[in-house]
Amino acid sequence: MPGLTAAGRTKWIVALAAGSVLWAAGVAHADKPVGGTTPTPEGSDKPQGDANNRTLLASVSQSRIQVTYPDGRTGTGSMEDLTSVDPNWEPPVCWYEPVFTPEQLKSAVADLEKNGGLGAVNTHEFWTSGIFVDHYEEGEEQDNFDINASKNTTAEGYKDYNVGKNGMFWRSVVRKGHEHDTKAWDCGRIMFWQDAGTVPDDEHAPTPETLAAYAYDQIDVPGTKVELKPETKSTVNLPTWVWLDKGTFKEVKVRAELPHTGLWAETTAKPVALHLEPGTADAETFPASGDCEINADGSIGTPYTKGKADETPPCGIRYLRSSNGEPYRLKASITWEISWEGTGGAQGDLPDGTFESTQDMEVQEIQSINR
Repeated sequence: MPGLTAAGRTKWIVALAAGSVLWAAGVAHADKPVGGTTPTPEGSDKPQGDANNRTLLASVSQSRIQVTYPDGRTGTGSMEDLTSVDPNWEPPVCWYEPVFTPEQLKSAVADLEKNGGLGAVNTHEFWTSGIFVDHYEEGEEQDNFDINASKNTTAEGYKDYNVGKNGMFWRSVVRKGHEHDTKAWDCGRIMFWQDAGTVPDDEHAPTPETLAAYAYDQIDVPGTKVELKPETKSTVNLPTWVWLDKGTFKEVKVRAELPHTGLWAETTAKPVALHLEPGTADAETFPASGDCEINADGSIGTPYTKGKADETPPCGIRYLRSSNGEPYRLKASITWEISWEGTGGAQGDLPDGTFESTQDMEVQEIQSINR
């Protein structure tokens, strides 16, 4: 293609899964960490090009958002994902992020020219090196198919990758696990320039709330295994006490920052209630709603102590019928209120989250026991 005019070139647009990009020189995976090594072509014992820039040119589903845990967690351990109580809500599927400085893009295209292959300009569109040169080095306009408008649009080109200018090239990112979601096509602009200190005037530009939702997606909370008395086995009409010790459930914080934008958000999940479902209609819950509020010290309910068998627990269940050898499935779920704050004093709430667990309860038909 070198030496041909833009009109004479065939534009290579390949609709591939955003999770991987086929290179002529090998295979690069979008989920590889930025800065990781690039596969060496078969039959060659030398690295090919700049691994960092080549990986960036392929990584259309790997966000550059940095996640930290202000509460001291590492993000690992015996923690569980939250489920939003609003089934219609989810974090954004795609948005735009700064990816390349002029020098980085120039280096990445040079690598592409040398070794062949395709590079991503958005989540579903991949170009050969010649088209990159036309658009980002030679300044030629490029046709771009706008799937939302069902028509071709023209994007203005650049001169020498904007070397010497203060800013970065931005490109779309797809939320992990949604590479094949049709909503990922909404961020269809080809990689574009944005001056330093500014954010694109685009409905899919990142905002503090975008980062807050991204952080929500990273929240892990302690699993919900409640303390019971009696444990696993109860008796008809005998109250089962339910509680959680103080300190078991604390606020969980996740902070998300997008480099080169000044944008950040900190999302907080605060436990507010335990909800009990006995697993049968033949039961009473305490309180009647089944919602046990969290006490001021972080505990839920009151631990059972000897001599309280006939008392009504502040949080618990009374089964009214035997389980007849088939245990009831006692369901316990914690509700977490989700709030956030971010850049410039922005703040708000996101849908509550829940984590749910079940425990088997056998209930026997004995009207009195030795306490």
